[in-house]
Amino acid sequence: MSQPVHHPPALPPMPDRTPKALRAAIAEHAPALLDDFDAHWKRAIGDAFDLGPVPAFLALWWTEYAVARDPELDRRVSALEEQAVEARDNETAMALLEEATRLRRRAGMAEPGQ
Repeated sequence: MSQPVHHPPALPPMPDRTPKALRAAIAEHAPALLDDFDAHWKRAIGDAFDLGPVPAFLALWWTEYAVARDPELDRRVSALEEQAVEARDNETAMALLEEATRLRRRAGMAEPGQ
């Protein structure tokens, strides 16, 4: 008798690359991030007449959502960051943080719909 094949659940797709669509995706699929997203929006953008900070805001939260929507990736990144905090030497800590950053960067490259 064959063993059942376990398939991980499909990741929610990345939303359109707009603050409104990203907020809706966070609210639906990563609600633990929503309060921080809203607070950051109010602090960084608020009622600003200068929309210059929006691209940087969107890039940051795009990556945060891309990581959070994948529980396995989120656990891996968090574990690397925790190991870096506990590392006994700077070289090890830096290597762990570089790996976490690489994973975040790769996740942040996801396109809408992916």
